[in-house]
Amino acid sequence: MTGKRCPWCGDDPLYVQYHDSQWGRPVLDDRELFEKLCLDGQQAGLSWITILRKQSGYRSAFHQFDPERIARMTEAEEAALMQDAGIVRNRLKIRSVVQNARGYLALQEQGYSFRDWLWRFVDGQVIVNQWTCMQDVPTETAESRAMSKALKKAGFSFVGPTICYAFMQAVGMVNDHLVTCSAHQACVDDALRLGVLR
Repeated sequence: MTGKRCPWCGDDPLYVQYHDSQWGRPVLDDRELFEKLCLDGQQAGLSWITILRKQSGYRSAFHQFDPERIARMTEAEEAALMQDAGIVRNRLKIRSVVQNARGYLALQEQGYSFRDWLWRFVDGQVIVNQWTCMQDVPTETAESRAMSKALKKAGFSFVGPTICYAFMQAVGMVNDHLVTCSAHQACVDDALRLGVLR
């Protein structure tokens, strides 16, 4: 990517690559959305780069984020993950991935696609913001508060309004790249191509 970037990614190659090719790009795949929501929950109290560096460790620990396999994890399997240096060793966060898998499957049993269930909070359309400086970007919105409330009701955890907003930014439900960032237009183009922007 040429041109200016949002300043938050700094110059760490992994963070820059994530900023350029993933953050803000619309995600419409159920499993990918599930993985991303779980990983955003793991970020609570930490920086996103910490989780990004451990993403492959999480995929290995949690069966490539297969909700059916995760939902069957035993307490012994959960306890064993407390020894896994490839993830953040926090008992509540480990438990939350299992809980979230069960919530995901319960929604599926009710006939919902996870994609449709989540994207309804933005009416199925990307919210394209026009921020010029990082200080203007909110940490939560009415939409993220509504999503948080609904996810908690559906049995999910580590899904507060701030985590939900970070998730919405990451999966392109909102385009919060600064207008000076060349990824802003690239994300608009992706949204138009995928039919999630009118």
